[in-house]
Amino acid sequence: MSWQWPAGAACGFLIALITTPAGVSGAVLLLPVQLSVLRVPSPAVTPTNLMFNVVAVPGSLLRFWHERRLFSSLGALLIAGTLPGVIGGAIIRVEYLSGGRAFMFIAAGVLMPLGLWLLLGSQRIAPSRPEPGRRGRGLICLLALAVGVVGGIYGIGGGSLLAPVLIASGFSAYEVAPATLLSTFLTSIVGIAAYAVLQLVHGGNIAPEWGLGISIGLGGFAGSYTGARLQSRLPETSLRRLLGLIACIVAARYTQTAIQQSSARTPAHVASS
Repeated sequence: MSWQWPAGAACGFLIALITTPAGVSGAVLLLPVQLSVLRVPSPAVTPTNLMFNVVAVPGSLLRFWHERRLFSSLGALLIAGTLPGVIGGAIIRVEYLSGGRAFMFIAAGVLMPLGLWLLLGSQRIAPSRPEPGRRGRGLICLLALAVGVVGGIYGIGGGSLLAPVLIASGFSAYEVAPATLLSTFLTSIVGIAAYAVLQLVHGGNIAPEWGLGISIGLGGFAGSYTGARLQSRLPETSLRRLLGLIACIVAARYTQTAIQQSSARTPAHVASS
């Protein structure tokens, strides 16, 4: 539909503008918009969300590169975990997973307290944080692997899960945002490739809505570049609170979706019993 492309571009711009400074692409917040407003069919909504990340996130990466903040050891650890994870997640999504209520409840249970702590808790920032040791690097890579699987299943890139955990662990928002967004970008490319291969094998509507995904992404590109430019002008405490607010919104959205899925299944279950 002709109205979908400009509407999607406007939504992509606004969401990316708000979420990029916190290290989140905003794709997780686009899921309900795609399903309820833009009418993207499922499971095509998942790779379309990944398409948004591929087109939108480079805006922020370009800005971080200009500021010489793009590449870091943290980013390398996240990429090492999320890339293999997203391939596994895409296979799980197409082959086995019809719903995701358990994950949504678990994710909400993790994100809500983290978000409230970042939003309302003490905002004292440690002057410096030592580099993580071998065990710490392993834990970060394992976390990234798990988030990559989730990203492949739900098309969220993973920044909305990684950023709150990393910042709560003592990383600075200025360090986390470039790392999580770079990981999101590369993970999304691999995720789209995986879904394209799975479509060749299985057929059906599991490829992205290319035109709509690109239009949403172009709006997101402008929004993410602007958001990344604004980040360096925002104090650390404001970024932590922003991320806390985003985490709470995502947790509430996951809870709502899981409850809706449970309610939708109840009548069918009663009828069959």
